[in-house]
Amino acid sequence: MITKIINARVVDGGRISDDPICFDDRILPQGSFAERIIDAGGQFVSAGFIDLHLHGGDGYDFMDGSDEAFRRIAAFHARHGTTAMCPTTLSGDLDETLEVIEAYKRVKTEAQTKVTGSDFIGLHLEGPYFAYSQRGAQDPKYIHPPRPDEYIRLLDACPDIVRWSAAPELDSGWEFVGELKRRGILASAGHTDADCRQMLEAARQGYTHMTHLYSGMKGVERIAGIRVAGAVEGAFLCDDITVEVIADGMHLPHEILALVYKIKGADRTALITDAMRGAGLPDGSETLLGSKQNGQPAIIEQGVAWLPTRDAFAGSVATTDRLVRNILASGITLTDAVKMASETPAKLIGCRNKGRLEVGYDADIVMFDEEVKVSRVFIRGEELL
Repeated sequence: MITKIINARVVDGGRISDDPICFDDRILPQGSFAERIIDAGGQFVSAGFIDLHLHGGDGYDFMDGSDEAFRRIAAFHARHGTTAMCPTTLSGDLDETLEVIEAYKRVKTEAQTKVTGSDFIGLHLEGPYFAYSQRGAQDPKYIHPPRPDEYIRLLDACPDIVRWSAAPELDSGWEFVGELKRRGILASAGHTDADCRQMLEAARQGYTHMTHLYSGMKGVERIAGIRVAGAVEGAFLCDDITVEVIADGMHLPHEILALVYKIKGADRTALITDAMRGAGLPDGSETLLGSKQNGQPAIIEQGVAWLPTRDAFAGSVATTDRLVRNILASGITLTDAVKMASETPAKLIGCRNKGRLEVGYDADIVMFDEEVKVSRVFIRGEELL
């Protein structure tokens, strides 16, 4: 059925217009005959949000390795405007990660015929090739340098791996990133102890993205009394490096978000939730980071997940609508905020049919008010909310 949305403020392509939006499962030309009319009542309409980095929500984590976990997480985040996502792993043992991959493949095949939540547009493997000193909430017992027998097996198990986060300075790091480049996979530097010079060399080798900028990496520091630039400054210096930020209002203050935006702009900055299973649970809730079998305890306080020691975050509990609200409070325009939550993430992983309301793109649409409270969500033309 062809639907037309009228009386909307359409946020797309860096501008706000009053153009009608026509669609079935894809965006259609404006003059298409519509069998159903939706009056937006002056609300905003944009392409659906895309989250390239999230671990869970609604009490589930992708590391659970179950079909139910994938379905529940996708349905939960879809209600908050996320129409496409990259399910993300944590550092774990090989068999556990392979189970996650198999669940991903099963549920993605199922979702191609029935829309029940966010589309899966590729897997994101986060770890286990990290710097121990920058592990954050990653389980230290699984962290190690790249092992060809391991990463080749994982890559061969799933051609839908679209990004991998790792510390580039580790032994065998260049061989690893070379394999990612050969397969067209986005190599992202994260949980890294690299300094600025190492980060610039990593960019030359093929690391073109930064995993949750500022989190799990060094900025400028004093070594023997002399200031030394870190990975953050390397990312700022290299125009070819794109970044992502957890704009939940806890991981980074407004001033830092504004600084990243000023340096990198909306075309090279993506908003991510990095949400864990506690997303959707109230403050005071006890939860787990990672799988139910091997996860680490965490507690939700002040709208973020903490390790029990309260000395590090255990991930965010944000949804993408919250990110957009918060980035607006950092002084960023609505058009650029929406771009950072939709068009830019799609481009970073080469997803050519999502992120815009252009003719021929998937009809992934979100409707929201002035406070970015989501009222309606369409995924490939199917209304979920």
